[in-house]
Amino acid sequence: MSLRDRKRARTRQALVDAAAELFRRQGYDRTTVADIAAAAEIGTRTFFSYFASKEELLFPESDARVRAVVAAIDSRTPAEGPAEVLLRALGTVPDTGDDLVGPLAALRLELIRTVPAVRGRALQIQFDAQQEIARRLAEAFADRIDRVRAAALTGAFVGAVTAALQVLLEDPGQPASPAELHAAVRAATDTALAPWLRPAG
Repeated sequence: MSLRDRKRARTRQALVDAAAELFRRQGYDRTTVADIAAAAEIGTRTFFSYFASKEELLFPESDARVRAVVAAIDSRTPAEGPAEVLLRALGTVPDTGDDLVGPLAALRLELIRTVPAVRGRALQIQFDAQQEIARRLAEAFADRIDRVRAAALTGAFVGAVTAALQVLLEDPGQPASPAELHAAVRAATDTALAPWLRPAG
């Protein structure tokens, strides 16, 4: 990564961190883009070269997660079926960011429940991701699944991750470490995708 890319990555993370802190302290609706930019020590115009809106700050790794799944599909082995590829992709999520299981995830879940604009953005991101992943699965495994089955498999996968995280992040008694949360999410996806997995051996 070049020096310029590292600087952009640091500024981007500073914006995410500043927004999360402001959202917690003064509420989502009362926090403006100008507030976030000032807290991150950049200009408001510069903010928009990183994020299109306040909502986008809450989903900083969504594109990276889709890319991770697409990369897993592209690097599939002959022994892997569609479900195996998706499960392998889940294991790459920590390498593309921990916002699925970190403090940002709990804040995002709270705002999805209480702020219509955030909820709408979350649904749009999930819809777009499912469409892209299902399309790539259907193309990669054209001899095994059609577009409808690819969409069903992708829906089961994304639904399992989403539902598991909702339960885990809402329950203070659940494991708090990223490793434990990832293990719990993996168990949920294993259950959801079990009918699609190839028999061992």
